[in-house]
Amino acid sequence: MKKALKISLAALSAAAVCAGGALFTSAQADICDMPATYAAVLKQGARGGEVKEVQRRLKNWGYYNGSVDGIYGPATISAVKYFQKKNGLTADGICGKATYAALGMNDSVRVLENGSTDSGSSSSGGNSDYTSSDLYLLAKCIYGEARGESYTGQVAVGAVVLNRVKSSQFPNTISGVIYQKGAFTAVSDGQINLTPNQTAINAAQDAMNGWDPTYGCLYYYNPATATSSWIFSRQTVTTIGKHVFAI
Repeated sequence: MKKALKISLAALSAAAVCAGGALFTSAQADICDMPATYAAVLKQGARGGEVKEVQRRLKNWGYYNGSVDGIYGPATISAVKYFQKKNGLTADGICGKATYAALGMNDSVRVLENGSTDSGSSSSGGNSDYTSSDLYLLAKCIYGEARGESYTGQVAVGAVVLNRVKSSQFPNTISGVIYQKGAFTAVSDGQINLTPNQTAINAAQDAMNGWDPTYGCLYYYNPATATSSWIFSRQTVTTIGKHVFAI
């Protein structure tokens, strides 16, 4: 699985249902090195999933004829300038908040509005398949599931989501993992729709940067509220706050 930068089969018979922002699962569904891009003001030399999404949209709308390769080079800059000119924006070839908004990349706008920006390519120079939409959704999940936990506990929830993305037992995208049926109470009870605070966004970024306080866990639960015996059969790795993290 791709990890992050500043800004990456048999059904089980029982489900672990955990209230109070804990993870539960009804099945291990048959539904996977390098850093992911945090929301960035994109300039010459930027790389990553954010660039790919800009290229994809420009290509779909006929502004860009190059490859969707995640590299913000001359062809992409030219396409951005063309798009900006056509949409009454300053045609500087730099993709910031106004250009993101015109492109319909609203989650990128939200992250930039929260003050977390990156001025070009990632500090490690890596490519990524993640976008700000991924980061913002992960932050929403963290906020809905664990906003009452310590900062480390919030990062840990994000790490579990990313560990699932890496695992062949789960969907291979952040949205696939989070919206997998029966996976998170925040989705079931609607708290996934709450606006995350800056702490949750920071925790999502740190998880994407590779901080995993769970040491590779795929599950977590609140032992005070868990109702299924299946979750207690999982091997416990660590406990952070109210949550037990397990594999």
